Amino acid sequence: MNHPYDHRWRERWQRKHLKRARRMSRDWEYRWRVRHRWHQRWHRHHKHFKHSLGARLIAIFIVLACASSVILWASMGSAYGLLWAVPALLVVTGLAFGMIRHMVQPLHALAQGAEAFRRGEFSHRVPIIHGDEIGDLAQRFNQMAADIQAMLDGKRALLLAISHELRSPLTRARLHAELVGESGSRDALLDELAQMRDLITALLESERLGSGHSALQLCEVDMAALAREQAQPGVELHIDPDLPTLQLDRLRVQLLLRNLVHNALRHNDAARGPVQLTLQRAGAGVRLVVRDFGPGVPAEALPQLGQPFYRPDVARTRHEGGVGLGLSLCRLVAEAHGSRLELRNAEPGFEAAVRFS
Repeated sequence: MNHPYDHRWRERWQRKHLKRARRMSRDWEYRWRVRHRWHQRWHRHHKHFKHSLGARLIAIFIVLACASSVILWASMGSAYGLLWAVPALLVVTGLAFGMIRHMVQPLHALAQGAEAFRRGEFSHRVPIIHGDEIGDLAQRFNQMAADIQAMLDGKRALLLAISHELRSPLTRARLHAELVGESGSRDALLDELAQMRDLITALLESERLGSGHSALQLCEVDMAALAREQAQPGVELHIDPDLPTLQLDRLRVQLLLRNLVHNALRHNDAARGPVQLTLQRAGAGVRLVVRDFGPGVPAEALPQLGQPFYRPDVARTRHEGGVGLGLSLCRLVAEAHGSRLELRNAEPGFEAAVRFS
């Protein structure tokens, strides 16, 4: 026969087991949280280790030191320990060197990217090889190049639009000026308008050539015939026979020749000799040289020549020295043809040279 208060013992037993089950559940949940937190922390440290180049280099040096110590300690207990210890040390060192070289390999790509950006090739992109600090730097390099390219494209588009829009009112102003009666003021006005027209033309041409080789219209060009077009008083031609015919942009090579010859005539000392225009065969190409016998250029100004609007003598007027776009256009024409404009003092005089191939 059951005791009338058996249900109390049963309830007490149930509460006891329920508390134990809850306690076990809390303990399991706590252990799971601790394990999950440790797992997250391990992943976080592992990610930081993979991202940190310095941490991986330190780890390699520690492993190299430990491996070398073990090899040396093991070799001390053997009579022929050095026979195998030295090759083992060389192998361990070679492995460490290979791993370090693999980690710093993206630095070479960064150096190539910096050199390309120095040349103005902002379309170049640095490959992102590793997802570490060097990879972050490469990504920032690429973003910087994209931003600079976008800024230059916007500037070029704005300058082209402004220069193009200025040509129409300039043409109308010239027509009105020609209707004015003969006078010194009319001639001065026409001269100023002609200089403005040349400046706008030079700006448009420089911006078009900013796109490089894609701006060219190539055809068969006889360099000797182009050089003979520049024959004029004060210019002496020296042309090698049997020069090869080259694939060039005829109009822009004419522009280069005209600017170089006019620049040489402007600064030449006729008492020392005429301007010399020389065409020499250079392998499968032709080397063009224009030399004058003027005062030359200060040595500190040579690196700046060829930059837009730069003139070595800032005291010269625009009528005497131009606006500083002639040599800049020559440099752009040479670079668009895959060459470069070489400028140097010839003592006496000044020399500009371009090699076309």
